[in-house]
Amino acid sequence: MLAYIARRMLLIIPTVLGILTLNFFIIQAAPGGPVEQMIAKIQGLDVGATSRITGPGAEHLPAQSSSSIYRGAQGLDPQLVQRIERMYGFDRPVWERYVTMLRSYLRFDLGESFFRSAPVLTLIAEKIPVSLSLGLWSTLLIYVLSIPLGIANAVRHGSRFDIWTSTVMIVGNAIPVFLFAILLVVLFAGGSYYNWFPLRGLTSPGFASMSLGQKILDYFWHLALPVTAMVIGGFATLTMLTKNSFLDEIGKQYVTTARAKGLTESAILYGHVFRNAMLLIIAGFPAAFISMFFTGSLLIEVIFSLDGLGLLGFEATISRDYPVMFGSLYIFTLIGLVTKILSDITYMLVDPRIDLGARGNQP
Repeated sequence: MLAYIARRMLLIIPTVLGILTLNFFIIQAAPGGPVEQMIAKIQGLDVGATSRITGPGAEHLPAQSSSSIYRGAQGLDPQLVQRIERMYGFDRPVWERYVTMLRSYLRFDLGESFFRSAPVLTLIAEKIPVSLSLGLWSTLLIYVLSIPLGIANAVRHGSRFDIWTSTVMIVGNAIPVFLFAILLVVLFAGGSYYNWFPLRGLTSPGFASMSLGQKILDYFWHLALPVTAMVIGGFATLTMLTKNSFLDEIGKQYVTTARAKGLTESAILYGHVFRNAMLLIIAGFPAAFISMFFTGSLLIEVIFSLDGLGLLGFEATISRDYPVMFGSLYIFTLIGLVTKILSDITYMLVDPRIDLGARGNQP
């Protein structure tokens, strides 16, 4: 087991290297880099994600000069453009920037944001409580609700309970999460009806002076609506997966044999079927957690004015803030790979028959 974990940990190195390398060179080739962003600000214009210069006066810009590789640089002092390049490190060849980035990341030095005047690690540390709160509590609630409901549907397969709950899940799965979020805002956060829950931030003003009990209540008061929206939008898939997994196991020969031996349905379900059926559910945990943690919360953060990692990464992509983009990608990748290893370890704890070490030694 320890040898397997050691091999998986070593595989993290080439995996992270490959992901960073691929994204680095793809992004370098994309238009609208940070130099163009700064030039556009100096010109009083705006550069979109595709380097299309917009704003008053943009139509009067001359065609791109052969003396400059940047759109919008016409009319600017070439020395100013060179200073902007040096400021962002673009006066060096791309391979040198790539090697410098890798050396820095080995020391967990993720650099400083181009446009926020703060270290990337500091920005990630400031934003991670929001995304971690959304991802952790949403994933836990989804699993707590979906597994019992999926088991109940499997045991009562074909009954009215199964039909009605399956219909609700199908409808819930078809509606985007952000629509649930907007509906909750309209109903309970000062929209057209009630104003029971806050619509901004993870805590209230004066949080530091509250007692421990008040801090806990205030924290969950702010999380109630965004977490509810994510749970409603995400529990249907896991419930159906649990149901189908249990139905598949219930139909196998060992269940028929156990019934023939006189075991109760409860003993069969939780003593035999549960362990086998849960393997597939556990396999999906890393993907579910990472999805909720990094990508699923972006629109939720925007709708509920929560300043988390999803919003930070989106804004960094739009503004071409490369240090934040690559730093976030680096941290996200490490967390995802480590979570996958923890999932494999959980495999073994749930079913001791799985020997990861022996599997790794097979030719």
